[in-house]
Amino acid sequence: MKVIDNKALLLRLRDPRKVTEVIPKSKELSGNRVVVNWGVDEAHVLKNLNINAPSPIEGKYKWTGKYKPFEHQKTTAGFLTLNKRAFCFNEQGTGKTASAIWAADFLMKQGRIKRALVICPLSIMDSAWREDLFSFAMHRKVDIAHGSAKKRTAVIESDAEFVVINYDGVAIVADAIANGGFDLVIVDEATHYKNAQTDRWKTLNRLLSPDTWLWMMTGTPAAQSPLDAYGLAKLVNPKAVPRFFGSFRDQVMYKVTNFKWVPKPDATETVFGALQPAIRFTKEECLDLPDIVYTTREVPLTRQQEKYYKELKNRMVMEAAEETVTAATAAVNMNKLLQISSGAVYTDDKEVVEFDIKHRYKVLREVIDESSKKVLVFVPFKHTIQLLTDKLRKDKIPTEVISGAVSATERTRIFKEFQETDTPRVLVIQPQAAAHGVTLTAANTIVWWGPTSSVETYAQANARIHRAGQDHKCTVVQLQGSHIEKRVYALLDNKIDTHTKIIDLYKEILD
Repeated sequence: MKVIDNKALLLRLRDPRKVTEVIPKSKELSGNRVVVNWGVDEAHVLKNLNINAPSPIEGKYKWTGKYKPFEHQKTTAGFLTLNKRAFCFNEQGTGKTASAIWAADFLMKQGRIKRALVICPLSIMDSAWREDLFSFAMHRKVDIAHGSAKKRTAVIESDAEFVVINYDGVAIVADAIANGGFDLVIVDEATHYKNAQTDRWKTLNRLLSPDTWLWMMTGTPAAQSPLDAYGLAKLVNPKAVPRFFGSFRDQVMYKVTNFKWVPKPDATETVFGALQPAIRFTKEECLDLPDIVYTTREVPLTRQQEKYYKELKNRMVMEAAEETVTAATAAVNMNKLLQISSGAVYTDDKEVVEFDIKHRYKVLREVIDESSKKVLVFVPFKHTIQLLTDKLRKDKIPTEVISGAVSATERTRIFKEFQETDTPRVLVIQPQAAAHGVTLTAANTIVWWGPTSSVETYAQANARIHRAGQDHKCTVVQLQGSHIEKRVYALLDNKIDTHTKIIDLYKEILD
């Protein structure tokens, strides 16, 4: 039951039978009050009347699961229940997955939806979504649509109320999804749908009917460019952007040269307007988390590394003198410089040259020994991962690896053991393989063996330890031994992706 001080509500209710009483005007009241059975419809009516009405989830819902929600999670869940198409831009580590689960569960109990399809990165289907659904909605049936088309189809045609699938898996079983009765689609790390020209985007767009609920979640909307907002807005709020991408580009960007565009001064406001309706909480606003400290440790290159680094740099200087350097060439060459600094480089013949990593490894061991909890080590290059893991295990340090070669089932096992048992003490991780969604608060220290090129990957990876459940001060350690590593870390700390400055950075390295 709810008492509303607005007579207009009586006239706008879809079902007059929900009105149980009209309280006459009195000295204390400026007008009649309407007493109604409070539901989603009534909240929408008030919203249309520009009245700030709470979602009925805040009064009618028993918050299920192992943990009590934070206030910002209740607010986020309420926002989602009142918006059929919406963005959740809550910062990583604030528990937006749980908010979406509670909101979906409430809508199911209200009979508003029957099934939910969760689209997310392959790496977190089990370790984040299945685990969180078990934690916050254990009474619901959940399944993972992964493997062959036949296996995925069987899951989609099952009676699972929540089906979790990876981005590229959607196209494999698009027909089955279209007939699967999904009336809610939740897209995690929604920036994977920023480009409306991709097959991935077009497939999702075809699957959405006017009646489909769609919640798109990311902590970093339009992180690289204002143009990233276009594909997202076209799915959630298509009327907020022009029909064609070129028109939107003209709204938010200036053309400097044939190949260079820069954001207009009001681009942020334009993007903000396009990405609505939306909700956002930062960690500082909603969680009493311990501090996170960023620190740098100098690790000199070995004599062997210095030799190859200098030889490659000299070759780059000669190439630059003979022809115009393209962004692609610059990226390849600088990537090799980073590989040399990290410990292993792939030659033009696809051979691997390994280097002595004793200096960098010594510093890493110091950090591990100093840490009061477990440690995550992010290593950008595959062969270096193996090189480092072998050394850690040889020194009897319990170590597990998370990379693209590790199956989703195995990742889930490793993450669970890391969080809940004494071993492993160290996780060596390829950044792209575990930068999103996973909670790893058993660690309070992150070591970057070498820098990544993506600001989003860097920020998301650091958020694995600095999130709800962390009870210790967190430390992020950057290991650097070459000039290019220092410059890439500087770009990351200033929230600039390397690829946006690739030519300028290349010239600086040559100088």
